[in-house]
Parts: sequence; structure tokens; C-alpha cells
Amino acid sequence: MKIALVGSSGGHLIQLYQLKSWWSKHERFWVTFDKEDSRSLLKNENKYYCYSPTNRNIKNLIRNTFFALRILLKERPDVIISTGAASAVPFFYLGKIFKCKLIYMEVFDRIEAPTMTGKLVYPICNEFVLQWEEQKKFYKKGKVYGGVL
Repeated sequence: MKIALVGSSGGHLIQLYQLKSWWSKHERFWVTFDKEDSRSLLKNENKYYCYSPTNRNIKNLIRNTFFALRILLKERPDVIISTGAASAVPFFYLGKIFKCKLIYMEVFDRIEAPTMTGKLVYPICNEFVLQWEEQKKFYKKGKVYGGVL
């Protein structure tokens, strides 16, 4: 099984990295931002750096959509997993076309309101992972697995 781990740098990346006992057993690649923390944390990993900033940035959404298409055609993952943020959206929607299994994990620190990325990818996910029971009010089909951090 080949896994694409897609997440912004910072907390999103750390939460994906915390799943190491799972992803370390599989062929994988990462998609994140070219930042000091991602360069350090993923120094020995296969990685691609997407365009940032992504928060409500239409230009980079378009650029990341073409970037995602290029990477998905090259790597052909079986599974795409993400904790967000916006860089995940084009990977998930194109991944759906490529028949990838899509797993989204809503971030640990969003209990009172859903994330924009979560709302955008929820309808197409094969698995929607929640870290808090309280998040079920936003994502009825989500499965609560508890906190990663």
C-alpha cells in the first residue's frame, strides 16, 4: 500500500507524524510546505513541497490543483490521509477521481467549530476521523478515535 500524507506544516504536520507507527510500515510520500519544521522533521522522507500560503488564496489553490494532478499521476497512491489544511482539498478531490481511499482526520484543537477543510472534504471521504466526541455534532458519519496529541 502506498500512502500520501498531505498536510500543512506546523500542527497539521505534527499530527500526521504522530501516526508514525501506522505509516512507517508502508511506502509513502509527504506533501507539505517548504518550512523549517517540515524540512527537519521529514529530512529522510520522500516529500513534495506545495505552494503556500493556502488560506483563502485562489491563485495557490489553482497552482496546488495542477501540482496535485502531477504528483498523483507520478506517485499513484492507494490512500491519501490528511489533517488539513487547504493543500489537502485538491489532493482529495483529484484523489477521488483516481479512486484513492480518502482519510481525513479533523484536527485536535477544533472542538467548537469545524474546519473549512473538514467541511470541504467530508462529503467525499471514505473515512472521517474525529479526535473528540464533540466533533460528531458537525460530522455525523465521523468516527471518534480519540486524540493523537
